[in-house]
Amino acid sequence: MPRPSSQPDIFATTAPAVAEPIRVGVGGWTFEPWRDNFFPTGLPHSRELQYASRQLTAIEVNGTYYGTLKPANFKKWHDETPDGFIFSLKASRYATNRRVLAAAGESITRFI
Repeated sequence: MPRPSSQPDIFATTAPAVAEPIRVGVGGWTFEPWRDNFFPTGLPHSRELQYASRQLTAIEVNGTYYGTLKPANFKKWHDETPDGFIFSLKASRYATNRRVLAAAGESITRFI
């Protein structure tokens, strides 16, 4: 039976007005097995984000899962990465690891 024309087709394909680029990233950037492998031999640990952010277009910040980070952390990471680089923040474990997700409101508000 055909759908009445007054209802929109929620599955209709429409191209976005501006195409967003596909991002390629990883979860974190501080991994021992990547040293002398993905990271160049001898690269100081303090420069791993700087290097990784020039090989990838996005990186997930795992630290936000474990605790609240200070604005200075985010500023430092911003300053080490090129324009247009994207960070994805992992939601706090206090918001995600619950039997009743509906009870996570305060934790989600604190995270945001």
